[in-house]
Amino acid sequence: MVSRPSPLPDIPVAPGTKVPLPRAYERLWDLAYNMWWVWHRPARELWQRVSLPHWQATLNPLSMLQAVPGEVWETLEANDSFADLYHEVISAFDQYLAAEDTWYSRTHPGSLPNGLAYLCTEFGVHHTLPFYAGGLGVLAGDHAKAASDLGVPMVAVGLLYRLGYFHQEVDPEGTQQHLYRSVEVTRRALRRVLDRTGHPLVVQVELPGRMVDVGAWRIDVGRVPLLLLDTNLPSNDPADRPITQILYVRGREMRLCQELVLGIGGARVIDALGWKPSTWHINEGHAAFALLQRLSRALGSGATFEEARRQVREHTLFTLHTPLPAGNETFDLGLVQHYLADRLHGIDAAVLADLGDNGHPGVFDMGSLAIRLAAVTNGVSQRHGEVVTRDWQHLIGRPAEAVTNGVHLPTWVGGVIERRFAKVLGQDWAQHTLEPAAWDALRAIPDKELWEAHQAQKQRLLRQVRSRLREQEARHGEAPDELRRVGALFDLDYVTLVFARRFAAYKRVGLLLTDVDRLRGLLAHPERPVQIVFGGKAHPADREGQDLIRRVVQMAKDPRFEGHIAYVEDYDMELARYLLAGADVWVNMPRPPMEASGTSGMKAAINGAPNLSVLDGWWLEGFQGNNGWGFGETTQGDQADAAALYDLIEHRVVPLYYDRDAEGIPRGWVAMMKEAMIAAVPFSATRMVAEYMERLYLRANGNGEASPG
Repeated sequence: MVSRPSPLPDIPVAPGTKVPLPRAYERLWDLAYNMWWVWHRPARELWQRVSLPHWQATLNPLSMLQAVPGEVWETLEANDSFADLYHEVISAFDQYLAAEDTWYSRTHPGSLPNGLAYLCTEFGVHHTLPFYAGGLGVLAGDHAKAASDLGVPMVAVGLLYRLGYFHQEVDPEGTQQHLYRSVEVTRRALRRVLDRTGHPLVVQVELPGRMVDVGAWRIDVGRVPLLLLDTNLPSNDPADRPITQILYVRGREMRLCQELVLGIGGARVIDALGWKPSTWHINEGHAAFALLQRLSRALGSGATFEEARRQVREHTLFTLHTPLPAGNETFDLGLVQHYLADRLHGIDAAVLADLGDNGHPGVFDMGSLAIRLAAVTNGVSQRHGEVVTRDWQHLIGRPAEAVTNGVHLPTWVGGVIERRFAKVLGQDWAQHTLEPAAWDALRAIPDKELWEAHQAQKQRLLRQVRSRLREQEARHGEAPDELRRVGALFDLDYVTLVFARRFAAYKRVGLLLTDVDRLRGLLAHPERPVQIVFGGKAHPADREGQDLIRRVVQMAKDPRFEGHIAYVEDYDMELARYLLAGADVWVNMPRPPMEASGTSGMKAAINGAPNLSVLDGWWLEGFQGNNGWGFGETTQGDQADAAALYDLIEHRVVPLYYDRDAEGIPRGWVAMMKEAMIAAVPFSATRMVAEYMERLYLRANGNGEASPG
């Protein structure tokens, strides 16, 4: 195959923070500065074998390498098995990065001659990089990983939140507390992006009365560079340095400043790298100001307004993740005009009012802006595409596209189940995610073997739940005997339902709590007991969501439900891995049609957890009757949906789980587990990115047909 020049820009970086390592193992630094290890099991095993205590304390290669004492390296230099694993992992890493025979190079060589720019306000790559709040960020992280696996030439752009998203604690009454912890950049896989002179790259964004300097940091996600923008620079006024400090900051004016930095700053960083992407993917409206910057640049080059608008639109794809117009990011029009009018060439107050108009006077709508300046607009499930069409077709000019979200399977499948995949499909099982028929082989896994694998992952989940509850109660001042008792709650043999989502009213966690007496009868059944694990945060400004958390916590403390309900605080990617891998049933109860996609259910399903879910979002496509349970496609009201949910648990879920043969194996349940896994494969992020590539990126690379509008 003829080698092609890279479509991506050269993005030089400053050296990272390093301490001396033995020469035999110095490539560990290269591995530590690329997040590839997150989704490659042998690489994770290598980190564990460096120093298990240090690894368990940090789950962060850079922190560990900076802390491991010299005597550990002396021991490892004489350890042949460690050396063999090291060389195996480094060889696989090098081959991965150098591979020219990728899906993209085979199927669409040169179709994005200048690559893809992907802008999003949050990215969830690993829990030690807390630059995400929930589903949108984790989806963006999975998108980057899948693009890397497929060889799609992509650079991602986001913000460096030095305080991340909040950590959650609940007090004894269940009131959510919001804690912010500083991210130590020297202990993360972050390196400063340099300009052509070897100095830190800095661009400027004009805000009222001053210029704000914006720097950039690079994280490598396999083959994909992720650039995170940062205003915490010594050259900035102290009042401007915190602009990029907190994800989803509550203050509306500060949020506007963030999105100006992300959009305008992101586009200017791309310009400073000398890069002209073939396609720009604006993932949710937070990054839409990048389109204004590109429009202004075209106007400054002499184009008429319509010519400039066409130049921007024909290279732009916009993805909506919200189910209703009210869920889109909006700002007071006057505030936007104060910050932007006449600060970008050709962008005055009237232009802003026109581009951000959503039919409500005085409102500037980021989604409206993005739709007007995009060739293609899409929703993130088939049903969500219909909702987007219903609400936005007057701006899009045609029905919206739909690409159902997907999840990066190697990131989310539990280790024990992954070994079953490797045994049946081969060690390269992840390379077969675009071949759904190959996964029919999972039906050949012996029932006992799969059940034991699931039970092993469930045991890890329950240990994590007990440990976290014990820590939580210790913080509340409970006595040692009480902590011992809490540490013994929850049973491996009880059917375990998990609800772990953002606590928002439309997610309807309250459906499970509607009929307290009936719920108690279900949970405390003497022969077929049930336990429910809850997790999830409410936005700091969402009082209703916080009230729901308080209600769940108080119910978990009620003696009638003790040992049957748990609320585990500080839901993040680390806790999610335990919950998704070990759940017996994944529960989802949004009010339709407000579930745009619902990727957590996909992650649970690939681990063999049947979904018990409202037929909305992805589940409307994924439900097949033999891989889980569905209800409430068209809600008849919360009371009716709650009754349907209780009926399914009592008459379908619980009996199937407890129907065991002489060996104690629930054969019918295991059959459903297999169907859940097989049905989840088409919802991989690999399929999602391939579909974006083939259906949408090629329409937004300057050669496709832009929609009217």
